[in-house]
Amino acid sequence: MDVIVIGGGIAGIATAYQLRAAGHRVCVIERHATVAQGATYGHSGVVLPTPLDVWFGPTFLRHGRQSSGGVISKAGWRGQAHAFTKRLGALHGSEAFEARYALLRPLIDSAQAELDDIDGRFQLEYEQRDGLLYLVRGNDEWSLTQPALELLRQFETPHHALSPAECVAFDAAIPADPPFAGGVRFENGRVANCPLFVKLLKQVLDTQGGVQFVTGREVTAIRVESQRAAVDLAPQPNEAGRSRDVDVMSADAVVVAAGAQTPHLLAPFGLKLPAYPLRMHTLNSPVAHEECVPHGTIVDAGKRIVITRMNHRLRISGAAVLLREKEVDEALPESVTEDALALLGEASRDWAPGAARISAALAWEGVKLLSADGLPAVGNVGHPRLFVNAGHGPAGWALALGSAKLIAQQVSNSAPDLPAETIQALWPGRD
Repeated sequence: MDVIVIGGGIAGIATAYQLRAAGHRVCVIERHATVAQGATYGHSGVVLPTPLDVWFGPTFLRHGRQSSGGVISKAGWRGQAHAFTKRLGALHGSEAFEARYALLRPLIDSAQAELDDIDGRFQLEYEQRDGLLYLVRGNDEWSLTQPALELLRQFETPHHALSPAECVAFDAAIPADPPFAGGVRFENGRVANCPLFVKLLKQVLDTQGGVQFVTGREVTAIRVESQRAAVDLAPQPNEAGRSRDVDVMSADAVVVAAGAQTPHLLAPFGLKLPAYPLRMHTLNSPVAHEECVPHGTIVDAGKRIVITRMNHRLRISGAAVLLREKEVDEALPESVTEDALALLGEASRDWAPGAARISAALAWEGVKLLSADGLPAVGNVGHPRLFVNAGHGPAGWALALGSAKLIAQQVSNSAPDLPAETIQALWPGRD
């Protein structure tokens, strides 16, 4: 089959890879000049989520205090955002949290298997490193992490719960003062350079053939019929400066993996994705003092801020701002951006004092989709020729490899590897 994939981020390139592996011809359309330029560009680097950093459950937006969960509140924060966080709040209980994570876990396992397969086949070097240390600030926060620790035991995930003294002994860069409650270490937890991985995987596809890339073009509409599907591309100016006619590309199926632009593209089909936009922030800072840099990656478990070494710089990522759909392409108020970046700087000073030269850091922001039930939106929806792969959230870029495998199986009409209950839970048309 001929398949159009809209989006050249991690979800789109992963989908193209899996579709090509299944024998299909693929065309990837990306509105930026090259791949990995949207939300993928600023990813924290955490490869797969754990129960401690999924964006739902007991520690997320607890007791209605947005700042405690690493989310910055805007003035007038109500309406859709309030309803969204209320739905997330329904997952705070241990039983609801366990049930949702149990549905997500097969996708995590599938993503890990697909990443292992790619690593084994191509030996790509994308700055991958093992070792994650989640740090917990207060005793109340530590008590809220217990359901997550129970899930780690239940799924036999290797980990070590550490006292504050053990955390400091493990990594001397972590300050003992001010006091904190403890930490959880994952020796096999992986961090990697997501945009570099995407660019390398594109090179693999270029070498193998069968995948066409159309960059610098924006899809304005999707059309699906009984025998064919098509997309309209925004007109480009000709040499005289006048716009050409709209270009139309047709295929047997279309997969929308366009990140925050996905809801807009699906709206004409009457589909309301169960997801909400988050504007995430990153500081890429020069190293100030090498001796102060943590040996591994630090995750502030309560605020969901990741501090990791990326080559010669420190990347500090998090500080989400809830948006309305119409605000996706709008700039944030300057005061909100300042609050978000201040939260990142505060985390750096708390957990790795002296490591980052924040005054010289380069700031980045981009929009990710977070679902109201903690699971991405993956699968066929609205029409037999229309598929979606979006809403993976801020934690775990490799999830897209597992969901892309499901898309490829559905396009091929082959039996999916994931359990039926997980596939149903991922369906983009759910409430």
